[in-house]
Amino acid sequence: MLRNFRWVALLLAAFSFPVFADQAPEGHLHLVGTTTAWISLLAFIVAYLLVASEEWTHLHKSKPVLIAAGLIWFLVGLAERGTAHAPWVGEAFSSNLEEYAELLLFLLVAMTYINAMEERGVFDRLRTWLVSKNLSYRVLFWLTGLLAFFISPIADNMTTALLMCTVVIKVAKDEKRFINMACVNIVIGANAGGAFSPFGDITTLMVWQKGVVEFNQFFDLFIPAVVSFVIPAVIMTFFIKKSTVASTSENVPMKRGARRIILLFLLTIVTAVVGHNSLDLPPVMGMMLGLGYLQCMGFYLRRSFPKKVQHLKTSAEQRGDQEALQYLGSIVPFNVFQRIAQAEWDTLLFFYGVVMCVGGLGFIGYLDLASTALYSNWNPTYANTTIGILSSVVDNIPVMFAVLTMHPDMSLGEWLLVTMTAGIGGSLLSIGSAAGVALMGQARGMYTFFGHLRWLPAIALGYAGAILVHLWLNAALF
Repeated sequence: MLRNFRWVALLLAAFSFPVFADQAPEGHLHLVGTTTAWISLLAFIVAYLLVASEEWTHLHKSKPVLIAAGLIWFLVGLAERGTAHAPWVGEAFSSNLEEYAELLLFLLVAMTYINAMEERGVFDRLRTWLVSKNLSYRVLFWLTGLLAFFISPIADNMTTALLMCTVVIKVAKDEKRFINMACVNIVIGANAGGAFSPFGDITTLMVWQKGVVEFNQFFDLFIPAVVSFVIPAVIMTFFIKKSTVASTSENVPMKRGARRIILLFLLTIVTAVVGHNSLDLPPVMGMMLGLGYLQCMGFYLRRSFPKKVQHLKTSAEQRGDQEALQYLGSIVPFNVFQRIAQAEWDTLLFFYGVVMCVGGLGFIGYLDLASTALYSNWNPTYANTTIGILSSVVDNIPVMFAVLTMHPDMSLGEWLLVTMTAGIGGSLLSIGSAAGVALMGQARGMYTFFGHLRWLPAIALGYAGAILVHLWLNAALF
C-alpha cells in the first residue's frame, strides 16, 4: 500500500541551501538573456511539465529533472569557460551536491523506518482497527481527517493520506461521492498537519534546516493550520448523509518488534532535534544514529527469530490454534537492508534534479530577478500569499527551494507565513501536493481533479482564514 511512499512525503528531511549564493562574485547576472539562460529555463519548464504529467505518461519524475539538471550545468560550464567566473561553476555544483548528499541520507533513514513499520504491520493494524468500528459517515469523515492532521506532523502528509484513504475505501466501498469528499478532507488535513511541524513536509524541513525558523517556532502555526482544516471540513459536513456504514471484522496483528521500532523511530526524531538545537550538529547526524538503532534491533530480531518462532509454534500446536500456526508460517525475520532497498529511489533522484536545476538557474541569475520582482516590488505578505497559491499548481518543493535560495529579508512572521502557505496552498487543487496526486491514483475514479475542484471555494476560505488568524495571532512576530 505504501510502496509509493515519497517524502515529504514525507517525512523527515533536512536541507539548507549552499553558502555559494552569498559568496559568488558580482557579475554572474550577465548570463540572463543569453542563449544559455533561455535554453536552461526552457529545459526546466519542459522537465517540470513532464513531471506534472507523470500520472498519464508513466514516465518516472526523476528522469526529466535529471536530464534538465545535467543540461543546465553543462550549458553554464560552457558559457563560463575561460572567464573569471569559471572557477565558481565547479564550486557551486559541488556545494549543491554536498547539500543533496545530506538530504539523501536524511530521507533514506526516514523512508527506511516507514518501510520497516509497514513491513511489521503497524499501518495495517491501524487500518483494521478503524474499519472494525461501527461508524457513521460523518464520524468516519471527521475521524480520518483528524488522524491525517495529527499523524502527518510525525510521519509525512503523503504516507498519512494513503493510509487514511485506504480506510475510507475499505469502509465506504462503492459510495463514490462520500469517498471523494473524504479524500478531499484527508488531503486538506494531511497538508495542514504537515505545515506546523518540521517533520510534516519537505518544505518545512528545508526551512528548519536553513535556520530561518527554529524547531519550537513552527508550533506558532498550529492554530492557523487548524483553521485551514476545520473551515472546509465543517462546510463539507453538511453535505454528508447521517447513516451508519457497515463495519467489517478483520484481525491483522502486528509482527514481532513493531512497537519497539515505533519507539526507536520516535527516539531517532528526538536525537535529530536535540543534536541540531543543542549541539548545532546537522540533523542528518541524528538520523544516521537512528539508523544504527534500527540495525541493532534488526540484528536482535533476526538472531532470536528461530527460537522465538519455535516457542510460539509449540504453544499454538498445544492449543490447536490453526490461525496462529498459519500466521507464524507466513512471517519472516526482519532485514533492515531490505527496507533500505525498498526506499523510493525515484523520489530521491527527483530531489537531486530539483536541487541542481534550481541551483543552476540561481547561478545564472533568474532567482535574483524573481526575488526583486516579488519581495522588492510587493508587500511580503502579498508575495507569500501568492507563493501559496502558486504551490497549488507548481509543486511546493521547488517553489520553497527557490524562496530559500532568494532568501529575502523578512521577519519571522513572514517566514512562518510562507512556510504555511506553501503547505496548505497545495490543498487548493488535487495536483497541488504529493498527497493529492497519490490519492488520485489510489482512489482512481472516485477521487478526481474535478471532484476536488468542486470544493475549491470552501478550501479557499480555509486558506484565507488561516492567513488572517496567523496575521492576528502572531502579530508580534512581524
